[in-house]
Amino acid sequence: MPDYDGAITLSTPVQDLDASLAWFADNLGFREIFKAAEAGWAEVSSPTKGVTIGLNRGAEAADGGVTPVFGVKDIDAARAELEAKGVPFEGETYEIPGMVKLATFVDPDGNHYMFAQSLMEG
Repeated sequence: MPDYDGAITLSTPVQDLDASLAWFADNLGFREIFKAAEAGWAEVSSPTKGVTIGLNRGAEAADGGVTPVFGVKDIDAARAELEAKGVPFEGETYEIPGMVKLATFVDPDGNHYMFAQSLMEG
């Protein structure tokens, strides 16, 4: 097995690095941690230690590409906050009883992200 260092970067294709950086900051509170505009790459923090999102300008989105899922304590509140900022969601919040609630939303480039609220005790 490789000797993993615990870091995960989720590469996401974007059209405009600055617009994407602003979107992540304004809507999710993620901060810019690295930017190499000449290379078309930037990274933002995430709520999980060791996990970042890489913004890859000019990359083509693959069918069935990465969909980062962010755990939240209250999915209804999280969804309402983003909807109030004009962030579009796809469909209603989906619930698997006793397990999880899921809500899919979309950034300006059409990339999919999800919120997940665990319904399992413990």
